[in-house]
Amino acid sequence: MLNQILSNTPRWVWVLLLALLGLGLSQAVKRTASLKRITILPLVMVGLSLSGTLSVFGADPQWLLVWLAAAALTLALLARRAPAPGTRYDAAARRFSLPGSWVPMALILGLFLIKYFVGVATAMQPTLAHDPAFAASFSALYGAFSGVFVARAARLWKLALRPQSASASPFAA
Repeated sequence: MLNQILSNTPRWVWVLLLALLGLGLSQAVKRTASLKRITILPLVMVGLSLSGTLSVFGADPQWLLVWLAAAALTLALLARRAPAPGTRYDAAARRFSLPGSWVPMALILGLFLIKYFVGVATAMQPTLAHDPAFAASFSALYGAFSGVFVARAARLWKLALRPQSASASPFAA
């Protein structure tokens, strides 16, 4: 059955996976990034997450509300945390110095795997798309992933918006 699932997966899915792996690997090394760049990844991942909800469960308000509530709750819980140790913002250059982390890779792959699983599950059992427990669970999971991505960017934006003297350290008051 696994062979059948893999062989029936469209080629573009594997191309997307390779692109996402490249993106995740780029996050694993120390790097610099602009405000624009740290905003793009969360927007892309939120788009992927929301498209996962919409493509399977439609624009049903209850599943969109579940998605939004999970995203908002996760954002509220995680946005207050300090940026990763070693994170710095250079206001003059308008660039972040970011330590490498495997967390983005795990999040990116997690979201991809959830989207893949839901696609396979609903292709094999189309009635799952109309199962309230399935829809609520995966809408919430998609939303939670969105909240994590947005929270990571929000922490960096807060660092960038601090007065210049406080921007040198993420732990300054």
